[in-house]
Amino acid sequence: MENSWVSLLPFIVVIPIAVLTKQVLPGLFAGLILGSYLIQPDLFGGIMTLISYLINNLVKPNNIRIIIFLYVFAGLINLTRMTGGIKGFVDLVSRKVKTKRSAMLLIWLSTIGTFNNPNFRIVTVAPIMKLLKRRLPISTQKIGFMIEVTSNPVVALVPVATAFVGYMVSLIGTALQQVGINESPYSIFIKSIPFNFFSLIIIGIGIYYSFFREMSNHMQGDMVEDSDAQREEEELQKCIQAYEKETPSKPLNLLLPLGIILVMTLYLSWRNGQAQAISFFDAFVKADALGVMLEALFVTLFLSLLLFLLQRFSVAKIVTHFIDGGNELVSVILMLALVWALSAVSEDLGFSTYIASNLIGWIPETFIAPVVFILGSFIAYFIGSSWGTWGLLMPLAVTLAHQTGSNIILVIGAVFASGTFGAFASPLSDNSITLCAILDLPVMEYAHSKLKPSLIAAGITTILFGIASLFI
Repeated sequence: MENSWVSLLPFIVVIPIAVLTKQVLPGLFAGLILGSYLIQPDLFGGIMTLISYLINNLVKPNNIRIIIFLYVFAGLINLTRMTGGIKGFVDLVSRKVKTKRSAMLLIWLSTIGTFNNPNFRIVTVAPIMKLLKRRLPISTQKIGFMIEVTSNPVVALVPVATAFVGYMVSLIGTALQQVGINESPYSIFIKSIPFNFFSLIIIGIGIYYSFFREMSNHMQGDMVEDSDAQREEEELQKCIQAYEKETPSKPLNLLLPLGIILVMTLYLSWRNGQAQAISFFDAFVKADALGVMLEALFVTLFLSLLLFLLQRFSVAKIVTHFIDGGNELVSVILMLALVWALSAVSEDLGFSTYIASNLIGWIPETFIAPVVFILGSFIAYFIGSSWGTWGLLMPLAVTLAHQTGSNIILVIGAVFASGTFGAFASPLSDNSITLCAILDLPVMEYAHSKLKPSLIAAGITTILFGIASLFI
């Protein structure tokens, strides 16, 4: 289809509908329907196109692996809950975690063992903090905000053993080849890390609100509940407390699986990449990070099942709780399927090409980096994907930088910063969707609550890119 403003329409309808309905799914579905009918404008053709985009994007290897990872990991976490791992860990840390400050410290320290993937970190830490919240006067929105601050923004800065590194380096390598630059993509990636200004600034904001100042009432998201809602919550707490009395307290049932998956991820990453690597650290770059994490997860699952069976938990109970845990993320998986399909539809309509063709010619060469960040942030907010934004924007950004003589490393940093903004701020982000599903937060309300600090960080980031463009 010829590239035109029509390619913007599917994304334009998503946010208003999501805001009006206070649900992300209707907006995504409406955008997908509109995009499908724009491609095939007849009654049954649009439906067939919609189904085709859903299926074709679901069966992509990386997307299938993400779905399996989320379902299996959620099932495993539910098993650790059922076998007393999470309760035992909460009992263990509650001796130390008695204040809001210590709870915030726990969130930050937990990045040490969960830095390799944002969703891995979210599905690991969020259930623990959800239980700790009942003992401490912290709003769920603040917990969610701090977990997200220490998820995608942190992972995007780590140069080894993450699900991002291989993908980011491959994008840089492809873009450099297109413009005839023969430098090492990994070394360029390392040099670009200090220029991911958004990650650094939002992490700084997170530290500030964690330890030095309370968030505003709007950001806290505290709402006055009526008496019926309060009674309902009290009844729910009674049920949870009754359940906890029947659950054993075995912290090793959480710590051992997490320890195994971390060690196995590091080992399998090295093992997977060492054949093509020229150094120890290069092996982590060459590894298929997502595939390795899935392998590590299944090894952990098998060993955990053996541990639980040796503790005389019944097979029927294990199977039931594993499936129940995985089913908790079915809504997340459905949202991801719609996001992937919608992104593919918009790309076929010429969304990124239309944006790019309307940029070339009016961007001052000195300000390529800030404009790339602003453009990427706009795209990332509407698609909710750091990976998608990086993939769409990297070839364009590197080409623009090369043709205008701008600093390519700075522009690459702007691409990564913009994708990080979208993954953090967008209500369509799989990180936000997963987090809200676990913490029982309304997606749109939560996204609205973190928009102000996100825009502040984005504004400072734009200024820094402008300053850096003048002096680098």
